[in-house]
Amino acid sequence: MKTSIRATMSALWAATTIMAFALSASAVKADEPVTVQISVKDHKFEPAQIHAPANKPILLRVKNLDATPMEFESVSLRVEKVVTASSEGVINLRPLQPGQYSFFDDFHQQTAGVLIVQ
Repeated sequence: MKTSIRATMSALWAATTIMAFALSASAVKADEPVTVQISVKDHKFEPAQIHAPANKPILLRVKNLDATPMEFESVSLRVEKVVTASSEGVINLRPLQPGQYSFFDDFHQQTAGVLIVQ
């Protein structure tokens, strides 16, 4: 009888451990960032309007194709990042609520764009 109880307890423990692992793995997958890319060429964002899903972390890749540095800045996103000439900068954004978030190049303020989160 004791062997039967031990076997049952071991099986329950194994099942509980597997379920906990499966739940934590799916939670990690749900929090994986979505990658969004944008380029700067001739002091213009290409595209000037980018899209991302709501309530998910965002990995924003900014590729500077110009021969001069640029500074990606957004008051609404609370971020600023200098991207040197002919290089790429990566910006990690928190999960965002649906809405429009404007950004610009602080070194060339006529260079502007918008992130639309839906």
